[in-house]
Amino acid sequence: MSNDVPNDSALAPWQQGAHRNAAELADMLGVSPDHYAADPLALLPALHHYVSRLPLGEFEQSDWITLHTDLTSYLGDVLVRRHGARWVRVDDSSSPAGHRFFTEATGADGEVHRVEPYDVVMEEFENLPIEISRMIANAEAVLRVGPPGPRS
Repeated sequence: MSNDVPNDSALAPWQQGAHRNAAELADMLGVSPDHYAADPLALLPALHHYVSRLPLGEFEQSDWITLHTDLTSYLGDVLVRRHGARWVRVDDSSSPAGHRFFTEATGADGEVHRVEPYDVVMEEFENLPIEISRMIANAEAVLRVGPPGPRS
């Protein structure tokens, strides 16, 4: 992998799309936009219930892609909104697109760490049943961030 792409024209639409997709998922599952905006973890119970009832054994490839996109969007949005992470695009010649999207944040150790939400979700698919809170905790561990403090 090489360095970040500065002023990347693909990054802003990716960030906006991830947030919009996560907010639409919340709305679909009955979490109001205001409630989701105040705390994206407000979606956690409804999303867990929704995912736990999916007939994963009957999924076709398009169903897996949709679920993967939804969970990647949500995970990235949680990291951005709760931990001050930011999306970054990194060139990667091994990727079909030629790049990958990561979130990065400053960890409790003062260092900047990156995690690729796409990979975290894929790992979750390989370790069924899907546990949304485990997925979030795994990403937080890679970024070395903990739960944010109380809101004032």
